[in-house]
Amino acid sequence: MQPTTDFSPSGSAKSLLRRSRQGALATLMAGSGDPYCSLVNVAAGPDATPILLISRLAVHTKNVLADARVSLMLDERVAGDPLEGARIMVAGQAEELSGDAAKMARRRYLAAHPSAEGFADFKDFAFFRIVPSGLHLVAGFGRIIDLKPAQFLTEISDAADLLEAEASAVAHMNEDHREAMNLYATKLLGTEAAEWRCTGCDPEGMDMQAEGATLRLEFPERVLTGAELRKMLVRLAGEARAKE
Repeated sequence: MQPTTDFSPSGSAKSLLRRSRQGALATLMAGSGDPYCSLVNVAAGPDATPILLISRLAVHTKNVLADARVSLMLDERVAGDPLEGARIMVAGQAEELSGDAAKMARRRYLAAHPSAEGFADFKDFAFFRIVPSGLHLVAGFGRIIDLKPAQFLTEISDAADLLEAEASAVAHMNEDHREAMNLYATKLLGTEAAEWRCTGCDPEGMDMQAEGATLRLEFPERVLTGAELRKMLVRLAGEARAKE
């Protein structure tokens, strides 16, 4: 099937990658190669690649260490029939992270799953990312399509300054600008007021969550530096206040 003209496959896939917090991870059983599926918590890296925190004691971790091929299903979690909501299957290779990449993954994962801080540093746990080879999107009748990584990942090779500034920007928003985030949520995104907090920023937008809900605030244009990010957030706060 081909997508209808009013539908953005890339936008739908990116939204699910950014907003999803749980998914079904499919791996291959070490030794036999039999399929194995498990429930995992997930976060998104700056480029939207899925990040996992998994234990070496778990079967799925033993599987990916023996054969890195995996797939991950994420869905919209709509009320009623779950098959009426959008879902994606990301195929790729699971890659264990170390050094600066692991530090980034830790920060982003714990922002999405604060309760994991109690065990994130246990010796048997490690951060992995799924390096995608492709994605299959199902978003309703006439909305089924396969996408290549360039169509659903965010380009970050030109955003080193922004990525360096991200951690301090997220902390600043959460410590000093919770009112602004509530305005983004209610006035720009049309959702309910809540204790919204920032979980990450990237060239294309900002991610927020409150309790079990997640939101994605898309920027009208890409930002590549910390200074550009500050200007964009001030601009969007002004637009939100103008709607009050």
